[in-house]
Amino acid sequence: MDSKTIRESFIQFFRSKDHKFVRSAPVIPWDDPTLLFTNAGMNQFKPVFLGEEAAKFSRAVNSQKCIRVSGKHNDLEEVGQDTYHHTFFEMLGNWSFGDYYKAEAIRWAWELLTEIWGLEKSRLWATVYKDDDEAFNLWVSETDIGKDRILRFGAKENFWEMGDTGPCGPCSEIHYYIGDNMNQQSADGVNASPEYWELWNLVFMQNFRHESGKLTDLPNKHVDTGAGLERIVAVLQGKQSNYDTDLFMPIISSIETITGETYAERPVPMRVIADHIRMLTVSIADGAMPANDGRGYVLRRILRRASRFGRILGMEEPFLYQLVEAAESILGSIYPEISDKKTHIQHVINAEEKSFNETLNRGLIHFEKIIQHLSGNEIPGKEAFRLYDTYGFPLDLTQLMAREHQLTVDESGFNEAMKEQRCRAKAAGKFKARTQEINWHHITEGESSDFCGYDSLSTQSVIRKIADVNGQKWLILDKTPFYAESGGQVGDLGIITGEGIDLRVLDTQKDGSEILHICEGDFPENISSPSVNCQVDVDRRQAIKLNHTATHLLHRALKDVLGDHVHQAGSLVGPEHLRFDLTHFEKMSPEQLNQVESIVNREILKNRKLNVALKAFDEAREAGAEALFGEKYGDVVRVVTVGDFSKELCGGTHVERTGDIGSFKILEETSLAAGIRRIVAVTGMRAFSIFQERSTELQSLAAILRCSERDLEERITQLLKQKKELEKNRHRSPVSLTSISELISKSQTLENISVLVSWVEAEDDSALKTTGDQLLEKWPSGIAVLASKLIPKPVILVVVTQDLIKSGYHAGKIAKAIGKIMDGGGGGRPHLATAGGKDSGRLKQIINGGAQALQSVLTQGKSE
Repeated sequence: MDSKTIRESFIQFFRSKDHKFVRSAPVIPWDDPTLLFTNAGMNQFKPVFLGEEAAKFSRAVNSQKCIRVSGKHNDLEEVGQDTYHHTFFEMLGNWSFGDYYKAEAIRWAWELLTEIWGLEKSRLWATVYKDDDEAFNLWVSETDIGKDRILRFGAKENFWEMGDTGPCGPCSEIHYYIGDNMNQQSADGVNASPEYWELWNLVFMQNFRHESGKLTDLPNKHVDTGAGLERIVAVLQGKQSNYDTDLFMPIISSIETITGETYAERPVPMRVIADHIRMLTVSIADGAMPANDGRGYVLRRILRRASRFGRILGMEEPFLYQLVEAAESILGSIYPEISDKKTHIQHVINAEEKSFNETLNRGLIHFEKIIQHLSGNEIPGKEAFRLYDTYGFPLDLTQLMAREHQLTVDESGFNEAMKEQRCRAKAAGKFKARTQEINWHHITEGESSDFCGYDSLSTQSVIRKIADVNGQKWLILDKTPFYAESGGQVGDLGIITGEGIDLRVLDTQKDGSEILHICEGDFPENISSPSVNCQVDVDRRQAIKLNHTATHLLHRALKDVLGDHVHQAGSLVGPEHLRFDLTHFEKMSPEQLNQVESIVNREILKNRKLNVALKAFDEAREAGAEALFGEKYGDVVRVVTVGDFSKELCGGTHVERTGDIGSFKILEETSLAAGIRRIVAVTGMRAFSIFQERSTELQSLAAILRCSERDLEERITQLLKQKKELEKNRHRSPVSLTSISELISKSQTLENISVLVSWVEAEDDSALKTTGDQLLEKWPSGIAVLASKLIPKPVILVVVTQDLIKSGYHAGKIAKAIGKIMDGGGGGRPHLATAGGKDSGRLKQIINGGAQALQSVLTQGKSE
């Protein structure tokens, strides 16, 4: 079977057991601040396991995109060195939320492995937690595995925990022997020998770990299983390495073609590159971008690591972006966002590769600095780690360069620095339950948070619960017209009133599946009635609706003008303006911005009626509806369609017809990050006001410049040209009113040399040099030291005529000597030089002291 068939057979097997198929969550867990990346199939179900949300179904199955590059799963340095470590992998999983338990999980896992996939039972081993007699006995009763092949292990191997606190429980793992000699199998090899591969982990979530360490039973027992697709495919395809399967070989074949090297001769760099390009492709498709911190920094390091291994294959120029095509051919059919964003992914990777070439060169410069300032013969571990962490240099590369300079590297210091970083990453990656526990006061029982704000901006609602948080009142209602912030649209404001209740809604947010109203105002200690009147701020909501529909029109217009590589990379829809982030790699020209504005305003003038419908996700995608970066969608989605112009999946609020928007105006277009541009725009009366303001400004400018508005550009160009000519003439003409002849007459004779030390009226350094040039033209012989009180910093100009240069005098050397006196420096050409310093007092002493004060300086300025 190929990998696509294996993945699909897993899903279909559990569908036949009444499991609901759930699409993979994005690898960027935007709604979970405790994680950098989605690292397990259960991540999207954490609210269910923590009791924060009720499960929408009792059984689930999926293939989850996972990334593991930090915390306890950080095996980055092993990737490519062995045959099974990866930064990105797919986790096949099935779940039970308070439904079936150990018996079914064990029986079905065995059935799929041995009957459906046909694995040899004589190669399979099962492990259970040391005290889990129930699981041990079920393996005996529910399967035909030999009793001697069921092994007990301790907590390290067979007790799974979500974090320091939270749901946990014993687990049962299924291992597969890959060795050639069946008779050499031994229980001692399981969890010890690389010939025994862990295929599947069945977690039985039955306990809760408290901060004290105490374990208590959960009210409901759950099943959470995970099987790495890459390893399953390797086993079923008879491969000894995950990289030899069809999940990697198309990429490796592309690497061979591009580099001219062979996988047989250069396996490690090709494995690393193949693994890393999969991780980069998937994460960028889900909205991540290389950056200097957080998950963006992880992407940057992975990309640079792949690029550096490319150099081992002789690739000095960017090439990784060319491998996206192969990665998309493997993963695009199951994860369509990869196909949709392919061009964007290629652009991002190409730009980063170019940037890394510069970084690598800077790293080599830094290495040279290290060895220049080295006191002994050993490069400190912290410096080696900096080369690794900042510039992407692996330890072995630093050691190689060190040996070329007869130096060694403090490897233990490097490992210590690496260990400290991993500890920090592990601490940051640990999951912890919400630290701020809300003390809810339950008012009434029943369903909550039914949003009815699409159709009505006011409701009669019932309070379900309330909490006091930092002087605010937080409310959950049975139903609400208030839109909770999501999809880029800000939350609604308004009022909630009732008997003794007078609250102003400051914000509306989502808390899991509940809509949270954050309020301030009056609320009685003893509530007489839970019924309240809810009223959304109508004008504010209307302004938001204009801007939200305009973002859809803008998105489509940008694709029409710039190309299909444009995707929405973020947005903010508020009442004052809209902000739209798009994937594009260069500044938009004024012509392009005008084109986009025109297209959007044309659609507004067409006054099309919007169609809003609920559709199955797959049906909506097949119809061409745009799905946005990193959004999680359910099986049924809301599709907002504007004629034949725009179709997007969107849960936000919108106008009835495009004409309601009135008008649209782009205020600015700027760079947000590499490959991401940001547009800020306004609509409705706000846009009209902008048009009026700018028209008034043009009228005022035309009046000031005494021309028509139409002639403004020509008039301003003319004035700038005149200004440029005046500037040129200013530097050409004498800067001060003092004539050059008057200056020369001030000179004094010192050792038969005319020496001039004087203040001049020069406005800047350039004017001072112009005076010096003019002096040289008219003065037959002499040395001048000039300064200006109009220049705020201490600066002098030294001039030496040609005859004195032949006698050995050098303006640059004189300037250098004067610079030292002013606590600074100086230098220049033989005939003209400058000096600057920090001490204005010394400058005054030099100029006011006249020629006599410079006798020693002139001596220093003469060559022997």
